[in-house]
Amino acid sequence: MNTESIKSFSMECFSLKGKVAIVTGGNTNLGLAYTAAFAKAGADLWIPHFTDDIDDAKTLVEAEGRKIAFIKGDLTDNNYVRNVVDGCVKEYGKIDILVNNAGMGHFAEFAEYPDEMWKRCVDLNFNAVYYLGHETAKVMMRQRSGKIINIGSALSFTADRKCPPYIASKHGVIGITRTFANELGAYNIQTNAICPGFFASEINKEISDDKVFYEKITSRIAAGRWGDRADLMGTAIFLASGASDYINGWYISVDGGFTTVL
Repeated sequence: MNTESIKSFSMECFSLKGKVAIVTGGNTNLGLAYTAAFAKAGADLWIPHFTDDIDDAKTLVEAEGRKIAFIKGDLTDNNYVRNVVDGCVKEYGKIDILVNNAGMGHFAEFAEYPDEMWKRCVDLNFNAVYYLGHETAKVMMRQRSGKIINIGSALSFTADRKCPPYIASKHGVIGITRTFANELGAYNIQTNAICPGFFASEINKEISDDKVFYEKITSRIAAGRWGDRADLMGTAIFLASGASDYINGWYISVDGGFTTVL
């Protein structure tokens, strides 16, 4: 039996040295973990962002000796989406990794759920994932290489009350992931998803500060705790690196076991 491929495997397969990564919303919350992870693994960063707090991302990336640049705008604007892709190619000459991380949620009683919030959530959480992925894929197809990582959720597989567009859009992210995997695999482009469970961060402070809800969720997590952003970093590096070249169209739940429990 030929063992050459086994013998040639090294931990360099996990390196992102010389790679360029786009992380949407990579300046805050969970996105900051993906940004920092890629910098630690050797990548330079291009960060589409909506809010102005970019200092943490800049500090974390530059501490690793990597480059970072930012482009502010609204991912539900298709002109901005094209500018994100064109700007990255102009800045770095290529795109190796895309993380569709930016997202939002809104809680309200179902009967009174505002149509405008449904549209805003679906446009950002679902449509922008497709449009930016599609635009980025054109660059990756020319390169004949690339990694697309979509961010789903524990709620990609189940449902909760008071957040219908979030649940629907995160279910849809899994469908987009499989569609892209099927369309782009022949170009040596792998598309997979990370599905975080419950992580305490500024974006979900309202629910994590609710002690009754917090304890209810914690009791369902086999690990016995909510996630820390650092828990996402290894998975992100794996899916962005050559170590995952034969994984395509799948998802990894980083949820401490939440979705395995009834």
